Amino acid sequence: MLFNSVTFLLFFIVFFILYWAVNNKLNVTARNAFTIVSSYLFYGWWDWRFLSLIAFSSAVDFSIGLALKKQEKKRLRKVLLYLSVAVNLGLLATFKYFNFFVESLIEFAQLFSIQLNSSTLNIVLPVGISFYTFQTLSYTIDIYRKRLDPTQNVISFFAFVSFFPQLVAGPIERASNLLKQFEAKKKFNYNLCIQGLRLTLWGLFKKVVIADNFGVLADSLFATSDSYSGVSILAGSLFFALQIYADFSGYSDIAIGISKCLGYELKANFRTPYFSKSLNEFWQRWHISLSTWFRDYVYIPLGGNRKKPSRVHFNIFITFFLSGLWHGANTTFLIWGVLHGLALITEKQIPLKLNKWLAWPLVMGLVVLFWIPFRAESTSHLFEMTRSITDLSSYSIGTISTAIESYSMNRFVALIVVSILFLAVEWNMNLVNFSNWIEQKSKPVRVMSYYALLFAILILGNFTVKPSFIYFQF
Repeated sequence: MLFNSVTFLLFFIVFFILYWAVNNKLNVTARNAFTIVSSYLFYGWWDWRFLSLIAFSSAVDFSIGLALKKQEKKRLRKVLLYLSVAVNLGLLATFKYFNFFVESLIEFAQLFSIQLNSSTLNIVLPVGISFYTFQTLSYTIDIYRKRLDPTQNVISFFAFVSFFPQLVAGPIERASNLLKQFEAKKKFNYNLCIQGLRLTLWGLFKKVVIADNFGVLADSLFATSDSYSGVSILAGSLFFALQIYADFSGYSDIAIGISKCLGYELKANFRTPYFSKSLNEFWQRWHISLSTWFRDYVYIPLGGNRKKPSRVHFNIFITFFLSGLWHGANTTFLIWGVLHGLALITEKQIPLKLNKWLAWPLVMGLVVLFWIPFRAESTSHLFEMTRSITDLSSYSIGTISTAIESYSMNRFVALIVVSILFLAVEWNMNLVNFSNWIEQKSKPVRVMSYYALLFAILILGNFTVKPSFIYFQF
């Protein structure tokens, strides 16, 4: 069930009405129980078999959280923590990385002329497993560190883990922010709901107008071909940069928006990252919930920046290597993570004092280039594209022209105009979200903006592509 589908619209309308009816007439427990049932229905719409994974993960970490609170012996507390880590990462490794590890082992053995007789499993990746696994894992780690008291309410905890707006693609919430909201009484807030509807409209615009249109162009340019041109790969990477940002941040805006309509405040996940003036700043503004998770549970425990420079560089490298691995069981994601890690180490080692108008295009150029391995389907696909980029004789606009003509020149021109306006709004928004930004405008400007977004969605929205979100595969 996807946010940009009629099915979800009907689901949410029914849920919204019943949710507030249950909230107003019954109690917090009944409201949370209804949320759990609805969230499981939402998730089970993809594949009901994986509901057991969410329930099992929730039960394990709820129980371990209570046990950690009661246990004072340091050794036994560590055993409980390791059990939580083993269960959560074990599930993630089995469903997401088993085949990757087996195939990598076979390929490595072949380098030494060793033939291993092994087979992979036909495992379907559960949607959102990387997100809710990290969410529950942070809960037990925070309790172990004595930074959080475990909840005694199993219904509240299960609702916290399965909350459907952010279940399958985040933001990855911390219990210190979201769990306590499930344990509090709620009263419908009209202003908060209006803020949520604004964010939802903005997110939907980003998804169906920007992401889904540039996605078609990027797919055309990145298609496996013997006639790659360097300029088409660079253009494809730029289109993909717009696609993945609008797709993922659009999902986050919708998730945060519909959560506001239900009385919940989720953490911001994006703060116009493409206007960053350093890679360090970029990672403070891109997929914030994941980057802060790795900062708090990997980078800082490794020593962070408190160690000697060589160790700090190692910590950065490992953090981004694992970040790449988190994104998927493919060597290309590891390469993407390593490139960002090495670039951040270089930036830290050789800080450049550049004017912001020089720093911004340099950072954006690197980010766009680094999207190439992320988008590549395999290492061989990546090498083909890299060879085209480095071969200056291959630079021809023929492939781009063909892709645009196939897409429609008039529609492409309209898309570029709308995208320039979109980026201008993002530039003006800076670090605030769309709802807070538009709220400061006069009423006529707000109303015209809403109609303009609706018009763009209806006229330019791409409803012919498969209505999915990129980060569902992670």
